[in-house]
Amino acid sequence: MTFSPQLMRAVETLQYRATVGEVATQAGLELNVAQNGLYNLAADAGGHLQVAETGDVVFEFPKNFRTILRNKYFKIRLQEWLDKTWRVVFFLIRISFGIALILSILLMTIAILALVTAASSQDNNNSSRRRSSSFNLPWLVWWGPNPFRVFSPNYYGPRRYGSSATLKNTTSNTEKGGMNFLEAVFSFLFGDGDPNPNLEERRWQTIGQVIQNNDGAVIAEQLAPYFDELSPTEKNEESYMLPVLARFNGYPEVSPTGDLVYYFPELQVKAQERRQKSVPNYLEEHRWTFTLAPTGQKFLAIALGGVNLVLALMLGVLLQDSALVAELGGLVGLAQALYPLLFAYAIAFLAVPLGRYFWLQRRNQTIENRNAQRQERAALLNTGEPELQQKLAYAQQFATQKILTGETITYGTDQDLLDQQLQGRDDLAKDWERRLEEGQ
Repeated sequence: MTFSPQLMRAVETLQYRATVGEVATQAGLELNVAQNGLYNLAADAGGHLQVAETGDVVFEFPKNFRTILRNKYFKIRLQEWLDKTWRVVFFLIRISFGIALILSILLMTIAILALVTAASSQDNNNSSRRRSSSFNLPWLVWWGPNPFRVFSPNYYGPRRYGSSATLKNTTSNTEKGGMNFLEAVFSFLFGDGDPNPNLEERRWQTIGQVIQNNDGAVIAEQLAPYFDELSPTEKNEESYMLPVLARFNGYPEVSPTGDLVYYFPELQVKAQERRQKSVPNYLEEHRWTFTLAPTGQKFLAIALGGVNLVLALMLGVLLQDSALVAELGGLVGLAQALYPLLFAYAIAFLAVPLGRYFWLQRRNQTIENRNAQRQERAALLNTGEPELQQKLAYAQQFATQKILTGETITYGTDQDLLDQQLQGRDDLAKDWERRLEEGQ
């Protein structure tokens, strides 16, 4: 048996006692889905039903219902274990790209130093295996200061990207829950995931809350700011209401002037008095960010990516001397075997973020356009147009709120039926006694 995570979170948020409408609103689920889920959850987690005189049902759950489910179902325990395992595996995947970058730089640096040293030794000793005069190392190896000295800790004093201040900041970010450099490399390459992973859940939670804040009766213009742009087949804003009516079992009503309003009886029922929750004026999608890595780590990743590419180009030239490579063997031979992979990684390390940057620019522009359209629809509610005010006033005729307090509950599964019947008779007798005293 599996249970919706949104539904269980909604039950906890609503303090373990709620109606179907409240859970559907809080979780952003369809009413039918929420109702079936609540029945299953109550049956398996020791929940209880309370029925009011009006026939409305309240679900009540023990505060430890998650523990009850965990002890009852091996599948739930297995899922929790898999979730924890995946978090560890995904962390290892994230840091693997940073480790690969560092290992690539180290391997190519060692191989290049070995090849340059061997070539220089051959030139100085005038050995029989001296390379022909037609082969010359590229100018970037021999021109100016030796670039390989930058890998020596004493070349520029403290290393630019390996100073104690940088390491301190990295440690500080890690302690505060931020990402370390190895994670920052992954973030630089692939970003940090969808910034709107629960957009549909937020959409329906907000729509349900708007309906409840208006006591279950709304007009289309009040919900339009939470939807995307209308499709070409949809003519007006009333088209937004079709999925809302289906999801929350709503009903349309036509005013004497021909305007449409909508009311949702099941969202007008609450298990207890609750404060109204504030909702945003419109559904705002979050922009995609290129990376959440700190600025220092981002520039360090770019710098090391550039160094990695330069080393790959230099190594490619030096590996052309196959005789020297065969003589050295060892790590040089390993670098030769892995060179296609090293070169591809060096190119991809800079190409992938560059391509992703331009892709994000186009995507964010689309998001901004949708947000602007929703904001414009939200602004219409503040114009004070007479027609709009007339529709809002007519909708208020259907606005109501029903609180299922203890006095309205006639039956509950947490009590014996005979006890409830006797209690009902006692209450009826007390009511007759009160009436007789008032008559006197």
